[in-house]
Amino acid sequence: MKKSILLLAISLICINSFATETKLMVRAKAKDAKFVGSSIGGAYVMVRNAMNNNILAEGLTTGSTGNTDLIMKSSHDRYTQLSEESTAGFMAVVDIDQPTFVRVEVLSPMNRKNAQVQASTELWLIPGKDILGDGIVLEIPGFIVDILKPNTHQYIALESIPETGLEIAANIVMMCGCPIQEDGIWDSKLMEVKALVYKDGEPLGEIALKNPSQNTFTGQLEITEAGYYQITVYAYNAKTGNTGVETINYVVRG
Repeated sequence: MKKSILLLAISLICINSFATETKLMVRAKAKDAKFVGSSIGGAYVMVRNAMNNNILAEGLTTGSTGNTDLIMKSSHDRYTQLSEESTAGFMAVVDIDQPTFVRVEVLSPMNRKNAQVQASTELWLIPGKDILGDGIVLEIPGFIVDILKPNTHQYIALESIPETGLEIAANIVMMCGCPIQEDGIWDSKLMEVKALVYKDGEPLGEIALKNPSQNTFTGQLEITEAGYYQITVYAYNAKTGNTGVETINYVVRG
């Protein structure tokens, strides 16, 4: 019995002795914007063996969104590295003893469930051949849309709504958390933002939302009747193809 255990231990040591530590940098980058990092809660990364689906490494991207001038304001030649030492990423460290085909999965942004996008790619990892620098960069399209007013399942008295209408307000940012405003790097004038309104399950109309301040889009909805209301706010940039949506429901009581 002791001899069997000893032989097993020796076998495991021999197997592990051939395994080589291999590093893979993984980053998530918002479409038309910067990297997904700590300021928005990071992107969740999983590196799997594509053959058996076993997770080889997993964790969050951490760090800054990156250098704005380099990423957004400069033309890029071939081999230009967009990341810096402080730029958000996840360093996957795996031990492999032979070339291994892996699947890299990213769920981003981790803490914004209504806007999460899953992106993935596959590649070969070769023992001891690190993939560093920008590493593997997965693009995350879209906008993060949060409806601020009215609140989800809010009960609103009809008589309390002013003549100017019920205020609709939404907070909208890029998928990395980067700010949106008129004439900014992410220019709200290039975006179409509207609220689609439904009453008792039927379309009631749509309202264009304006951008009076950074990340904030507002409009006024005229309401004359009680009922069950639903608002869907969408953001759309025809130039980049980025889109974002959120829906809430509320009740107007007579």
